[in-house]
Amino acid sequence: MSNDDAASRATPKRTSGKSGGRNRTGGGSAKARRKAARLGAVQALYQIDLTGAAVETVVGEFVTHRLGEEIDGTKFVAGDPQLFSDIVRGAMHRKAEVDSVLTAALDPRFPIDRLELLLRAILRAGAYEIAVHLDTHPRILISEYVDVGHAFFAGREPAMVNGVLDHVARALRADDLAKPDPSRGGPSVE
Repeated sequence: MSNDDAASRATPKRTSGKSGGRNRTGGGSAKARRKAARLGAVQALYQIDLTGAAVETVVGEFVTHRLGEEIDGTKFVAGDPQLFSDIVRGAMHRKAEVDSVLTAALDPRFPIDRLELLLRAILRAGAYEIAVHLDTHPRILISEYVDVGHAFFAGREPAMVNGVLDHVARALRADDLAKPDPSRGGPSVE
């Protein structure tokens, strides 16, 4: 797939992140705001990669104009601006480290620099969070980024996101993976 094809998908399906008419200053649950922040962070990373825009310029634009935007009369949940900013800034400022971890997780036939830009943005955001957000179980983060993958792709890409981020989590947080996922409410069945 070309990067031009991905540009036409830079906005996710409208069913993702609807707030049911809540305003952009915080409508939606905390979980919904985190999901929206992750989705927005991937879009911002994509924009930075595509255009070469400065990180702070894109972060400012998103926080001011795009998180919780209204499209065709439908208002979306406002992403948590703090989480959004952390993911975008962190993934870009630690890009060499994140890309190194991803390179180790990717099939050598699909190096990171040859991945479609949107897929690369999803993987960078997910790998950054797995590496840094130690207060969130890695399975939750993997699931969140698989959901982001589904917002943009209908093919095998979400499965690739799952596999690559699982590999990253096993490399960086194997002990946490051995613990039960707190979102499941019971003991892990592995």
